[in-house]
Amino acid sequence: MSTILARVAAVASLGLATPVLAQAPTLPPGPPIAIQMVTQLSPSIPQYTRVDIPMLREALPTRSGGRIRVTLASWPERNLTGPDLIRVLRSGQIDLAGLALPTVAGDVPLLDIIDMSGQNPSHEQGRRIAHAMLPTLNKELERVGIKIVAFYPFPGQVLFCRDPVTSLADLKGRRVRTPGGSQNDFIQSIGGQPVAIGFPEVYAALERGVVDCAVTGTATGNGARWYEVTRHLYTLPIQWGVAAYAVNLAWWNRLDPAVRDFMQAYMNEVEEAQWKLGAELTEDGIQCNAGNAAGCKIGHVVTNRPMTITRETPADVALLREAMQRVVLPAFVKRCGARCGDIYNEIVSPISGIRYTAQ
Repeated sequence: MSTILARVAAVASLGLATPVLAQAPTLPPGPPIAIQMVTQLSPSIPQYTRVDIPMLREALPTRSGGRIRVTLASWPERNLTGPDLIRVLRSGQIDLAGLALPTVAGDVPLLDIIDMSGQNPSHEQGRRIAHAMLPTLNKELERVGIKIVAFYPFPGQVLFCRDPVTSLADLKGRRVRTPGGSQNDFIQSIGGQPVAIGFPEVYAALERGVVDCAVTGTATGNGARWYEVTRHLYTLPIQWGVAAYAVNLAWWNRLDPAVRDFMQAYMNEVEEAQWKLGAELTEDGIQCNAGNAAGCKIGHVVTNRPMTITRETPADVALLREAMQRVVLPAFVKRCGARCGDIYNEIVSPISGIRYTAQ
């Protein structure tokens, strides 16, 4: 069994990090509520097609007794990138957003603390850290006027490359698209050149050779058809892509308390569905990109020119972990400030097993 398969099996056997909460209560009669949502980085990825559309756009109005009306879109459908999204949310132009945390960590550096490159060996650990950090993060986010109401994962964040990659050493000198944050630190530490490109533009950048490789989830890249412009997939999960549903805080606080309680309980249900999906997607994405119909249950089976899959080596797993301790964590504290090192040691270190030491 591969390293990733072992991790996925471990998640399935251990169960979820937080208890499954009771179904959202029925919303009492009252005035209609219109909610503007922009959630995922592509309209074709499973997080959108299998969870957000059926649960947020379709089921939420019914579950609310018809009181809630949802307008739902993905980032590209509104011509938004990650950094744009947090600004649109803060301004109140939308009410709820799905934030890929590395893309907005430039505005709130502490958000990087949940899922830094090399920190989490599994989805399960990423979720534990996210919920342990939630009160602290929401206090931090008050200053920018937003609040996290749920977390969700992407698949393992791996390398899609135009040319062969058999180990991390092959990335030396290559231009690698990252979403930012700690991935930049990691790619630089192994001799690569991180490049900032918004997700909707990555396909064209790979096609034209603007970048040599790009990092995203195994199934995310499958949904975005990156298999058409890359030939090689290296399965080392640099991160697990923990993301968040966040709301405009002023809008949230204006809601009637019964509506707010209903929405929080319902978003807990959405979170459960997303984490269940996330536990399945990493290996499914690999099998789909490899053209293995028997192993591809969720994504698109690549039948025309399947990708070459190279499994991560134990040496690279160890190198990633070592880079987290030596490079990634100190760089995070430098960006975020000394207090973030203290927060890391108090809340995250007991879970991650890594401790920050001032340099």
